[in-house]
Amino acid sequence: MAIEQERHELWGPETSKAVDNFTVSGERVPAPVLHWLGRIKAAAARVNADLGLLDGDLAERIGRAGDEVADGRHDHQFPIDVFQTGSGTSTNMNANEVIASLAGDAAHANDHVNMGQSSNDVFPSAVHLAAVDTVRSDLLPALERLAGSLTRKADEWTDVVKAGRTHMMDAVPVTLGQEFGGYSAQITLGRDRVRDALGRAAEIPLGGTATGTGLNTHPEFGERVREKLGLGEAPRDHFEAQANRDGLVELHGALKVVAVSLTKIANDLVLMGSGPRTGLVELALPELQKGSSIMPGKVNPVIPEVVLQVAAQVIGNDTAITVAATQGNFELNVRVPMIARNLFESIRMLKAACHMLAEKCIDGLEANEEILRRNAESTPAIVTALNPYIGYDRGTEIVKEAMASERTIREVAIEHGVDEETLDKALDLRSMARGSKP
Repeated sequence: MAIEQERHELWGPETSKAVDNFTVSGERVPAPVLHWLGRIKAAAARVNADLGLLDGDLAERIGRAGDEVADGRHDHQFPIDVFQTGSGTSTNMNANEVIASLAGDAAHANDHVNMGQSSNDVFPSAVHLAAVDTVRSDLLPALERLAGSLTRKADEWTDVVKAGRTHMMDAVPVTLGQEFGGYSAQITLGRDRVRDALGRAAEIPLGGTATGTGLNTHPEFGERVREKLGLGEAPRDHFEAQANRDGLVELHGALKVVAVSLTKIANDLVLMGSGPRTGLVELALPELQKGSSIMPGKVNPVIPEVVLQVAAQVIGNDTAITVAATQGNFELNVRVPMIARNLFESIRMLKAACHMLAEKCIDGLEANEEILRRNAESTPAIVTALNPYIGYDRGTEIVKEAMASERTIREVAIEHGVDEETLDKALDLRSMARGSKP
């Protein structure tokens, strides 16, 4: 049935009106939302049959049609711009019309496919469930992949000492492994923040129909549909769930934290890989392509640069979602399609950025251990380890003299009467990097 109808439009007049009315971006509603609309419509029809409200044969035909939409077989039958009526009514009607056409004779888009539903509870439910599902299947594994790459580098470089830096100035030594362990923890914490937000994002307003009261739906409808879907939680309050998109704001806020973490990590990689003659030259980033159309041999940190651009876009998306979510006037938020557009763009881009950063950059990083050691030895901040022996003020004098004379801390400290044994003990770089740890 579906294959025979693929050659022509399956939608009806309401979809056509929306296509004509909304000519804004050329972008359509994210495919995961359309697929979850199909799942919801299929489950709703079967539940309504179980409740004795819908003919069993008709319900099963609607259910099979919804399953096809859920499988992505009819994505091209959803032509409406994502910048549309703020409740998603146009796309809900689009789904009703397509599924009614696929279901065949006697299937009515509103009376049967939309039975027990309203755009106001169904469309937001599809967005929430699609977000939870996509984050679980796509983004969380990508974050774990990146954290794993960073952890492996942290283990590889456990004993590689380097100059620490605070305020972009020399500080006491650390190890490269410590830095990468910190990066790994950032991404792991980001994963945990995202995962923690999923439970609240999974609370859906399904069953609330137009305003949250559940008018024209069976009291068991929402619970039974959620059971068939195998995803989604009952809202603590239907009016909260209908009027607000706070769960999506929280979820995307966690995505923004991930973007902030990626920004810090990518910037550090760019700085440590800067050079090859006048920069830090502490890391060698993989050479992926020519870096200049005019300067031969130039290599740029292209992967971190892409990650930084993705992070900036995600942070921008968060602002748009925040503004949209403030528009929950009375019983309904009417900026849901735009929220969905930005949310799914962020999920998709963060997934790609994490995999790309891990596979095309982190996994191939090489440490320039000679330069790292030399920088660690030459930083004047290592005098800090002498504080317990000579005090802060004498240490300051040694630093100033070493800087002015371009000599090492050790050479100047000996002139200031510090004995070799104390220097050997205090200026052990690996010991310094361990800090208070045994």
